[in-house]
Amino acid sequence: MVFFTEYIKRCDKMKREIKALSVILMLAMLVMVSGCTDQGTGEAGAEETTTTKEATIGYVLWDGEIASTNVMKLVLEEAGYDVEIIAVDAGALYQGLADSQFDFTTSAWLPQTQMNYWETYGDDIDSVAVNLEDCRIGLVVPTYVTIDSIDELNDNKEQFDGEIIGIDPGAGIMSTTETAIDNYSLDYELVASSSAGMSAELKNSIADEEWVVVTLWSPHWTFNSFDLKYLDDPNGIYGEADHVETLARVGLAEDDPELYEIIGRFQWTHDDIQSVMSDLAAGISEEEAAQKWVDANPEKVNEWIGEN
Repeated sequence: MVFFTEYIKRCDKMKREIKALSVILMLAMLVMVSGCTDQGTGEAGAEETTTTKEATIGYVLWDGEIASTNVMKLVLEEAGYDVEIIAVDAGALYQGLADSQFDFTTSAWLPQTQMNYWETYGDDIDSVAVNLEDCRIGLVVPTYVTIDSIDELNDNKEQFDGEIIGIDPGAGIMSTTETAIDNYSLDYELVASSSAGMSAELKNSIADEEWVVVTLWSPHWTFNSFDLKYLDDPNGIYGEADHVETLARVGLAEDDPELYEIIGRFQWTHDDIQSVMSDLAAGISEEEAAQKWVDANPEKVNEWIGEN
């Protein structure tokens, strides 16, 4: 009987120990699950804070716009953005902004040169800021050419071979020049080319001291390299000087306030842009020319980014 009683006591003790051990194991499992949950939450939070910032810039293949776009690409990369730049003609640029295919451009020549595109798409595009002032367009000749006005072109048609050398056909300066040909009743053909092709034709003609008339604008590297002059425009077809404007897709200010503020602060001078354009003309790559300017102007870059 004593043995049986002692056996019962031992069994009760074992049950209590097993129950206590079960409680300890359950608590340990809860701690492990909680730790895993916290770790997962931490990882998710880390992913949220490292989301890639992206920007897409549209631009036209004019030397100045190549310069400004590549500089802005480096500036935005310094601000932590993954940047894509896409070259298109002027019409596609405005349509792309209106359709939100690009976040922004620094390539808008307004109010004259690209007026027709602004009239078509402007209601669906955000005008952000002027980034370059006092930008003139017109017909340009070497200074050794002995005429000074557009209305003298017809009397010297043979010396110019009856041609005005232009750039890409979608450019605003080309449509303005078509208007000038009609307005001045010029017996000339407007030859479409590209910015590079026009510059090459100008350079080759000057090397041979031949007469040549081209569609040109300032700032442009050729004014640093050659002695050039604008032909007077008595009828005012080319209008007053333009400015270059930064345009954005509608909604960018709300979608990415940081990007919108950076591009809103972007503004530089003719000396700034001309230095990049001159390097491009000298054969330096677009990326290297832009990097050279960025390295030489850290204060201005920091001002645009908002670090000053």
